[in-house]
Amino acid sequence: MTDLSAHRPTCEHAEDVIAQALAWTDSALVMVTGTEGGGVRAPGALMAVRADGCSVGYVSGGCIDADVVLQAQGALQTGRIRRLRYGAGSPFLDLPLPCGGGIDLVILPSPDRTVLAAVARQLAARRPVSLGLSDAGQLSCAPPLANSARPFRALVRPKLRVRIAGKGADGLAMARLCQASGLDVHLQLTDSEDAATARRDGIVQIDPLSSPQDLPDPGDDAATAFVLMLHDPDWEPALLQQALSGPAFYIGAVGSRTTHARRCARLEALGTGAADIDRVRGPIGLIPSMRDASMLAVSALADIVAAWHSPAAQPLLRTGLLLLAAGRSERFETGDKLLAPLAGGRAVLEGPAGALSAIPVAARLAVTHPHRPARRNLLEQAGWQVIDTPAPDQGMATSLRAGISALRDMADPEAILVLLGDMPSVSDRHLIRLQSSLTPDLEAVLSESDGQAGPPALFSRQTFDTLMMATGDRGARDLIASLTATGRVALPLAEAHDIDRVADLAHTGAPADA
Repeated sequence: MTDLSAHRPTCEHAEDVIAQALAWTDSALVMVTGTEGGGVRAPGALMAVRADGCSVGYVSGGCIDADVVLQAQGALQTGRIRRLRYGAGSPFLDLPLPCGGGIDLVILPSPDRTVLAAVARQLAARRPVSLGLSDAGQLSCAPPLANSARPFRALVRPKLRVRIAGKGADGLAMARLCQASGLDVHLQLTDSEDAATARRDGIVQIDPLSSPQDLPDPGDDAATAFVLMLHDPDWEPALLQQALSGPAFYIGAVGSRTTHARRCARLEALGTGAADIDRVRGPIGLIPSMRDASMLAVSALADIVAAWHSPAAQPLLRTGLLLLAAGRSERFETGDKLLAPLAGGRAVLEGPAGALSAIPVAARLAVTHPHRPARRNLLEQAGWQVIDTPAPDQGMATSLRAGISALRDMADPEAILVLLGDMPSVSDRHLIRLQSSLTPDLEAVLSESDGQAGPPALFSRQTFDTLMMATGDRGARDLIASLTATGRVALPLAEAHDIDRVADLAHTGAPADA
């Protein structure tokens, strides 16, 4: 593995710091656990320090980093955890912070490599993860929950990925800037000479674009920004429609307002819905009418970073997931239907258990059957907190009430997204559309298939007390039907299957974006 310590200024993401800490035989991990005032780094920022003083990452704007390295070396010598405060209220009077604030740090000599490796795997898989620290200084790797109750827990998001489809100087300048900023760069080019230039610049992930009808798999995820940096009416619709079909948090295209209007008209003529067209930003950039490739790149990247740190880039931070998996499998002819294998070998329950695994949420809670321990094991391994239904024989409403009550205690969510354990094919794309459709005037958003509305369903806070009155198997359905202000989102037929009998297994596949 490459030693990143020679490139310390660019090693600021937890993925890079942890990778270097794992590459070194022994090192101390420094974590920012609190800031007061104008701290440069946010809680959760990391630095790794080797015994000889070599380090990656940083915890301030240069005010205290040299002293932190010395403190980390001392912690490695003694093997003892150090908790430090710099700035306001600190005993280090000779190290004032010019901003007037304060920084709290914990230094862990020889941190648990098993935990660090688990965090590294999650980030490499482009999944957010919570890095926790107990009062005793023990690290933990947890599901990506938004709440940060004590003991200390920091949400670590994957690196921002920028996928650029372009031709000429604009796309190349954007790729260089993103790479210099330590971002994950995915470049797609229609010109072979541009590709050769990008390789000389050290860009690794380059896809040739040969035909609008045969586009490479973009690999977008919820931490991806897509930027269209070419002017070609043959390529634009195909590339934009492909991006709109995925979970990228940002989709933008260069060009003037007139160019963008024509672009939107072409998308509309091709059947793209108004909501999707509205997702396409254009012209991109914080500063309009940039005519130099380098300045356009700076302007566009600033726009992307602003979107990345906006609430819209993390739409489920105040939403709790509730997975109902306590059914008795009475109609299933043999065994436990939720553990039955689908055509690809995955258990039925693995589909919903993997729902939105790359998206930070307020909480993930599953309600299961007390006499089905294999379900609990599967769900806990997938990162869910699990409770047993208090009355297994009294129907789904009992699980719903128990789940809502527990989620309100755990995370006090603004909304609850209810999933069913026997619907293995629902895509993350559909669940995100439910979330984006919940407007302040709606009580709930339901999935609609073949004219029928039902789960997965998203309920706003104002419905929680009503749902807590549900009883029996039909009680929840009757209460849902009584809601007057509901929206509906079409659930594709291929995702609407549920499992009741053995024959249903043959007609159900994995989620489209699993």
